[in-house]
Amino acid sequence: MKKTLLISMIGLLILAVTSCKTSEQSQLKKDLSTKPIKMARQEAKKLEKEGYYVAPGALPMDKQLEKAYIKQYQDDEDGYPKYIVATGNSIGETQTAAKIQANATAKLELAGTIQTRIAALIENSIANQQLNNEDAASVTKTVAASKSIIAQELGRVITIVEMYKKIGKNVEASIRIAYNSKIAHEKAKQVIRKSLEEETKIAHEKLEKLMDF
Repeated sequence: MKKTLLISMIGLLILAVTSCKTSEQSQLKKDLSTKPIKMARQEAKKLEKEGYYVAPGALPMDKQLEKAYIKQYQDDEDGYPKYIVATGNSIGETQTAAKIQANATAKLELAGTIQTRIAALIENSIANQQLNNEDAASVTKTVAASKSIIAQELGRVITIVEMYKKIGKNVEASIRIAYNSKIAHEKAKQVIRKSLEEETKIAHEKLEKLMDF
């Protein structure tokens, strides 16, 4: 009896997983067959006329651009942008080389946006915590130098647009990436806090209050 019940339960579990996968595949097919939004179609048409193309096997350009627009317009539960979006362009002798450099450029732009946002919050915090001029200057300097470190600590980003263009014997890569705003905020805080601990003489208590945002 127990063995029969176990077999039945396994059968139901397999059926549920199969049904879920079938549903996901159906939704994916539906998404791919749905016509992209007009704005994405128009931009894709313009870019294709300029000579841009997508890698074999990648989503069509208009679908990629549609995905980018959706990411850019998504808000979180508090009404703030859910994703930070950045772009990077680079020319290389090969498609791979151009892609790697374009991705690094996009990450650096992304880190710059994050750094700017954190810097504004820290400036407000400096005023509230009434730091002396020396400490305030040290904080500002440390935050200003944090962009490259933030870029290194971002880890995996979401590539939403990836296209290429022939430039003579070289290839231009154009990459658009996205990163969750809340995760970016926390990662940047961790990076800056560590830098402040290592490079300033601010007391632990003051640092706790300074980074409390």
